[in-house]
Amino acid sequence: MGELKYFIDMKTKLSLLILLFVAFAGFSQDKYKLSQDSELTITGTSTLHDWTVTASSMQGTLTYGENIVNIGLQVDASEIKSERGAAMNKKMHEALKAKQHPKIIFKFQNLTNTDGHVINGKLTIAGVEQEVELPSEVSDQDNSYRLKGNYTITLKDFGMEPPTAMFGQIVVGDEVTVNYNLVFVKE
Repeated sequence: MGELKYFIDMKTKLSLLILLFVAFAGFSQDKYKLSQDSELTITGTSTLHDWTVTASSMQGTLTYGENIVNIGLQVDASEIKSERGAAMNKKMHEALKAKQHPKIIFKFQNLTNTDGHVINGKLTIAGVEQEVELPSEVSDQDNSYRLKGNYTITLKDFGMEPPTAMFGQIVVGDEVTVNYNLVFVKE
């Protein structure tokens, strides 16, 4: 009788262990890191010409379960560069307050799927945090995920003054567009 009780008790424990394994297997999450193939540009206008700058240093992670679970993105503000040279870079870095706030940070909050994907989170630029809703194309490709979209921000919403040059004759427009094509590869 003791052996039968031991067998039933072991069978119950084994069944419980299998049930837990199956339950947690359904909640598996994969981690991805930002690839060097990622691109982030900012476009804007001025009284003289349109302009584009490119972020050359970014770090990021994405966690994916049944859908996106988390995204973290940091951009080195001082590594956002213009093709127009050092003078524009200096004015842009001053506007971004890059010395006081060296990172531009996006923190994921949730994902909504209304006519496409909208990634909701908090964006911190120049030390000012704002909630944002980023309409994005999300696609999976061979052990990677791509997030693509654009988002228009107003500089003054982040406490930044639009840069000027030539004694105020050239003024950057207050609205700029952030264009992102972020590729996350499996770790």
